[in-house]
Amino acid sequence: MARYIGAVCRVCRRQNEKLMLKGERCLSRKCALEKRNSPPGQQKKSHKRKISDRGLQLREKQKTRFTYGIVERQFRRHFEEATKRPGATGEVLLQILEMRLDNVVYRLGFADSRSQARQLVCHGHVVLNGKKTDIPSCATNLGDEITLREGDKDRSYYKMVTQQIGTKTVPGWLKLDAEKLSGKVTSIPNRNDIDLRINEKVVVEYYSR
Repeated sequence: MARYIGAVCRVCRRQNEKLMLKGERCLSRKCALEKRNSPPGQQKKSHKRKISDRGLQLREKQKTRFTYGIVERQFRRHFEEATKRPGATGEVLLQILEMRLDNVVYRLGFADSRSQARQLVCHGHVVLNGKKTDIPSCATNLGDEITLREGDKDRSYYKMVTQQIGTKTVPGWLKLDAEKLSGKVTSIPNRNDIDLRINEKVVVEYYSR
């Protein structure tokens, strides 16, 4: 399945929930849910059909996948990896997703959204442990250091991040040096560190059919 390139606001309207796919815009009045709090498509006056258990599982899986901006093949691969690790599969899956390089860049405040963070990585603006890395799905590990490329200091985006980084909230499993625009993975995130309204158990049920 190819990456979704349509209007991401339609995804939030389908889920009837803000997935923060456009970063700060989602917190403004421009958010589609603020303007039109209804599912996309032609609206019918007939009674809503009850969603089956299978449909609820699919919707939760899709919500998780769209939140992290991952195609189905990647998501399935992450799930299979989670089943091989010790611990609750759902929580391990979220840990794997959280420790992707693009998500870490977003969590550190170097980007306003995960899609923007993925673009920064793909264009070679992110340095992992002193080496330029252009693979968004690259898994970070405990002790890894993530910075923006030194040669980008004169760019307007670098200056903008420097000005705004102080307003961002960084999760407890990451450590940010706002002056150097450098971050470090200090621990493995647990479920309490992941501030997402995702029912990972339902996602596991979807793949365990």
